This record gives sequence, structure tokens and C-alpha cells, in this order.
Amino acid sequence: MVERIYSGCERVFSAKKFNNLKEIINNTKEEFGNEIAFKLKKEGTKEISTMLYKDYIDEINFLGTALISIGLKDKKIGVISENRYEWEEGYLAIICGTGIVVPLDKALPENEILSLIERSEMEAIFYSSKYDKVMEKAKKEKIGKIKYFISMDLEEKKDDIYSQKELVRLGKELIKNGATSYLNAKINNDELAALLFTSGTTSKSKAVQLSHENICTNLYDIASTFDVTEKDTFLSFLPLHHVFECTVGFLYPVSVGASIGFCTGIRYIADNLKEYKASIMISVPVLFDNMYKKVIQGVEKKGKLATVKFGIKLSKVAKFLKLDIRRKLFKEIHETFGGKLRLFVAGGAAFDPETEKGLNDLGIDTYQGYGLTETSPVIASEHPTCRRLGSIGKTFPSLQTKIIEPNKLGIGELAVKGPSVMIGYYGLEDSSITDDGWFLTGDLAYIDKDGFIFITGRKKSVIVLKNGKNVYPEELETLVNKIPGVKESFVYGKSDKDDPVNLKIGVKIVYDKEKVKEEYNVEELEEIRKILWNKVKEINRTMPKYKYMKEMLLTEEELIKTTTLKIKRFEEIKKV
Repeated sequence: MVERIYSGCERVFSAKKFNNLKEIINNTKEEFGNEIAFKLKKEGTKEISTMLYKDYIDEINFLGTALISIGLKDKKIGVISENRYEWEEGYLAIICGTGIVVPLDKALPENEILSLIERSEMEAIFYSSKYDKVMEKAKKEKIGKIKYFISMDLEEKKDDIYSQKELVRLGKELIKNGATSYLNAKINNDELAALLFTSGTTSKSKAVQLSHENICTNLYDIASTFDVTEKDTFLSFLPLHHVFECTVGFLYPVSVGASIGFCTGIRYIADNLKEYKASIMISVPVLFDNMYKKVIQGVEKKGKLATVKFGIKLSKVAKFLKLDIRRKLFKEIHETFGGKLRLFVAGGAAFDPETEKGLNDLGIDTYQGYGLTETSPVIASEHPTCRRLGSIGKTFPSLQTKIIEPNKLGIGELAVKGPSVMIGYYGLEDSSITDDGWFLTGDLAYIDKDGFIFITGRKKSVIVLKNGKNVYPEELETLVNKIPGVKESFVYGKSDKDDPVNLKIGVKIVYDKEKVKEEYNVEELEEIRKILWNKVKEINRTMPKYKYMKEMLLTEEELIKTTTLKIKRFEEIKKV
């Protein structure tokens, strides 16, 4: 099959192009200074305070000035905490003139945090009180090069632990007295600015090196494909150390003057959407799947499903006449989310087309995107003028994509090239970037005649059978997850006892006991097993025989996942 290179899609909206994040924060202060940067909820109360962009950018400059004054110019500095204002302030204070920022996964165990402190060669770290003990250990055992410990929660310096709040006050005084080292700091757009560790154990995780150009190119592409303004509010839910949330849910709203509110926990998403009057949320598909299911279940309980279905048909007729009446028709549903919600963007895993279509039908514009830490992160996305259900949209404007060694079905490894592709891995030679600049994503995909990209699975997780046929576990999992009562599933290949050379396809199902009882009126495990196995066999009958799932494991225990809710396949295979 002839190799074809796909150029980036056209820009839909006009957007400013910035060379670095310092230019962005300076522009935001000038253009959106009087807009709300943060909606901050006081812990344990319903009270919400706000902070304006002019005050936020000032504090970034104060903190950066103080960091330089204590000897941290051009040093690597870590950040670890729950999603909060201080994390975002610390990140920008570091990257916009002090040194290199190293965000760490807040869910890592102590030994892995210590390992990454050492591997990254950071010399300072911002952290919340949750990490006091691990930082005490890092200090006591003199881990790596770390010397400076900066607490997000202390009001003033205690022993040799710095206070972030006090450093802000110090920087303010220094600037008042004429200090300009941070304000006038020159940014090298092509050099290392952020060091991000991919998910996985510390021995296997890779440290991705991103520059200002990498990040700002991606921000420019995002801003020119989505219509977001200073009137919007983002609900920040995914962990900030992850590049998807960091770029799309933090740096992007800052660049366009939109507001940010921090989610107080997965159980409080609906409440937070109302409290912050949020209009946009970035998350992983499983969260949107659950939200959609709850909406439909609520509609069914009220006996209004037929009314909603009729409303959807009516809205499609109106759309043909260039009228969008979805929000009016489904006002009651929108009110459960605060009445302002208008945009969902999903990434990080395959998105069920049924959920995407369902949310769009109800008036919440929902799009699927795709990217990797190594690409800053977004490579492709659906957007208002570019949608095809099941696809990840088209290549972003600044990039090129192609399929490496496509098979007869056009499926091969997706490769990407362009200015948002990383500098490389820190301290590691790797063949992921070819000599002519193509980054090999490790994901299998095909691109249709119109340029829409369809991901079929991870190259490493594809199950290759004795007859040479490929089985993509993600494809089967999407179907199994639609079975009523199934929370999640994991499809695997296992040596067949009767034919050790061949692999037998199996599925591990995590079921919801209450939903199963409600749906099938059964409680005994063997009865549940029989019903769900019959459902799996129904799926088998819709597929070629080589894809048949021939064994099923049942559990109520959740699958092992990363902090961004991706299944840790190799860990699950060990358990199987």
C-alpha cells in the first residue's frame, strides 16, 4: 500500500500565536486582566471566592522573582499536589523565567516519588501538606540533588521549609525595590522547559522533554480549532501533572482568559459544575460514559424517555433549518449540570460513539481528541467543523501524520511530525523519532479517504493469533462494556491448553452487583455468570470466529489503572 502523508486540517477560528508561555501570561494580563482567573472553593463550605488575572499574573512574577533570589535560576523544580491554585501558580512561576518545571504524579507511592526526585535531578520542589512525610524523608536521606523544599500550605518559613505564600510576599518586596531579573528573563523557546514522566513504574517510565515551542504550538492549534473565550469556565478534574489536563485544561484557558474551578472529588462533579457555573470540561471517556448513563437512567425513572427521543428528532429537524434548539428542549437535563455546560472534550482512551452521539443530541457539544505526552499532547481532534463518530478527528493544523507499513485494511502504526513533537527523552536514547523527524506513537490506526483518523489499539497490546490475524482488545472491550451491569472489561490473549502455540481470547468482566440485580433480577454468582456469558456469546456471533471470546472471568474488583484511568494491561495480564 502506498504511504500517504496527511497535512494538518484548516484553522477554524482566528487565534494569536505565541512563542513562549511568558508571552502568554503577559498578554493575558494586558488583555484579560480584569477577567476571573480562578473560582476557588473554601474547603468544607459552599463559599466561592475569585481571583482576577491581573492579580494572578502579578503573583507569578512575585514568586518567580523570589525563586531566582534564593538561587534557583536555571534549576529543575518539581511540583506535586492535588489540583489547586498553588500548583498552577508554581508551574508558571518556574517555566516563565526561573528554570525547568517537573510535574509529578500525585498518586505515586512514596518510593516512586523519591525515585523520580532522584532521576529528574531536581533541586527544589513545591508540595502540599499531604506530602510532608515523603519530603521529610527526601531531605533526611539527601535524595538526589534536592535542597529546597517549598510548602504550599505553610504561612511562613518553618525551620528550612520555605512557604510558597511567603515567597510571593518576598518577591513583591524585591520587585518594589527594583528587582527585574525575572520580569526581564529571556526565554529560549527551543530548549528544555518541562520534564514530564510518562505513566508506568519508575524503572519503565520515560522522562519527556518539552520546550516552550512544543507547548505553544499545541496551544495555537487548540485555540484555532475550538471557540473558547474569557466568558467560559473550565472544571479542572484530571490530575494536573498529566499533559492533557495541563495543556488543555490549564494553559489553554489561561491563554484565552477563561476561568478555572477545581473539582473537589469525583462524587461532587455535578455539584461543582453548578457551583462554578462551568461551561467546559476535559476528561477521559469513562467519566463521560458514566455521566451519560446516569442522565438516561434519570430520564427513564421519570418516565420521560419517549419525550426525550421525540425531542431529539425535533432538534434534528430544527438543525436542518439552521436552528439549534437542543438546550431549550432539554433544559431540565442541562439544569442538573448548572445550566451553563456546553462543551466536553474526551481524550486518553477510546470513546464510545453512542455516548458521544447521545451527549451531542442532548445539547452538550462533545468531541474526541487524541495525543501523547511526547506531542505536547494533542495530535488530532474532532471540532465544530470536523466530526466523524468513532474517529479522533483530523490531524492538527501544525502537524503531519502517516500510517507506517499499513496492512490490507490500511491499519499500521500512526506516526506524527511537527513542532509540537518533543525534544526527546531525558537521559535516554530512543528510536521513537526517526532520522527524518517522524515520531512513532505506538498506536495502530487507519486514516479514511477524508483524512479522519481511527485508532484501533496499542501496538503492544494487539493480540496476534497463530493464523496471523490481529485482535484489537479495545474493540472488543467497547462492545462488552455496553452489556447492562458491566462496569468495565479487559480482553486478553492466553495460551490454549489444547494448542499451546495458539492464543485463546478471554475477557475479564468487572460487574456491578446492584445493576445486575436491577437488570436481570439475579444475585447468585453462577446465575450472574450464566447471564453475562450468554451476553458475551451474543457479541461473538456478530464477529468473525477468530475474534470469539472463549473464556470469561468475573470480579467486582476494579481493574488496575493509571491516574488517568487507563488500564495497566501488563499488570492485568499478570493477574490473569
